[in-house]
Amino acid sequence: MSTFDSREKGFENKFAHDEELRFKATARRNKLLGAWAAEKMGITGAAADSYAKDVVAADFEEAGDDDVVRKLVADFKAKNVEQTEQTIRRYMDELMATAIAQIEAQ
Repeated sequence: MSTFDSREKGFENKFAHDEELRFKATARRNKLLGAWAAEKMGITGAAADSYAKDVVAADFEEAGDDDVVRKLVADFKAKNVEQTEQTIRRYMDELMATAIAQIEAQ
C-alpha cells in the first residue's frame, strides 16, 4: 500500500467517524430538545420520555432541522404554549454544543 493509499484510507476513516459522531450528537440534541419542549408543555414522566423519542424520530422525515422545528412549532401551538421558531432554533444550537460535549465525555 502506497503512502497515498494509506492517507486516503485514513481520511475515509476519519470522515466515517466524524459522520457517526454528528449523527449521534444530532440524535442526542433532539432528545434533549424533546425533553425541554415536553417540560414547556407540561408533559411529565413516561409521556415526556415518549415525546422526546418522537422528536428524535421526526428528524428522519427530511434532511436538515426543518422537520423537527415544524413538529415543535405545531405541538407548542396545539398546547397553546408561546414559543417562536427563532427561539426553538437558538435553543437547538445551544443543545448541539451540550450534546457534543456529552458524547465526547463518553
